[in-house]
Amino acid sequence: MRAALTRHAAGYWSFVAIVLVAACAFASGIAHADDWGCQVVLCLSNPGGPEQYSECVPPIETLWNALRHGDPFPTCDFGAGSSQGTIAINTFASSGYCREDLLYWSGAEQSELLCGAFGAIDADIDNQLYTRVWWGVRDRVPTITEFYGSDSAQVPYDPTQSAVHFLQQMGRQENGFGGGH
Repeated sequence: MRAALTRHAAGYWSFVAIVLVAACAFASGIAHADDWGCQVVLCLSNPGGPEQYSECVPPIETLWNALRHGDPFPTCDFGAGSSQGTIAINTFASSGYCREDLLYWSGAEQSELLCGAFGAIDADIDNQLYTRVWWGVRDRVPTITEFYGSDSAQVPYDPTQSAVHFLQQMGRQENGFGGGH
C-alpha cells in the first residue's frame, strides 16, 4: 500500500512539475511558435480530462476544430534534455481503431461497423502511455479520458483489437452465452 501511494505521489508530482514549468513559460510573455502545441500536450496529459481546467479550454477547442478540418496535430519542443519521451499522437478512429463501447452498427441493414468517436490521442510521458483521450464522441460528452499513469489500476489495451472483442461478444450473445438470454 505504501509503495502504491509513493508511486501515486511521484506520478502526480511529475505531472504537476511539467504543468508548472509550462505555465511559467507561458506566463513569461515569451511567445514561441510551438506554445499552442505544448499547451495541447500538457492539457491532454491531465488525468482529469483535457478541458478540466479553464486555461486548457481555448487551446483544446482549437485542437478539436483543427483536427476536424484535417489540419496536422501540433508539435511541441519542450527543449533539449527536458521531458524526453513526452509526446501526444492523434489516431483517427474507425472500426479498426476504437474503444469497444464506442463501436456500433450502421448503414444498410445495420451491416457497417463504425466507431462513435472521431479519434484518440495518446499522451506519453517518459515513453509510457499516460492518458488516451477519445475525442469527438457522439451522443456523449465530447471526450473520454483514460488514465494510465503510475497510480492507475487501469491496464492499457490495444484499440486495434476492440472490433474483434466486440464481434466475439455479439457472437456469444447470439448463441445464448452472453448472459442476456
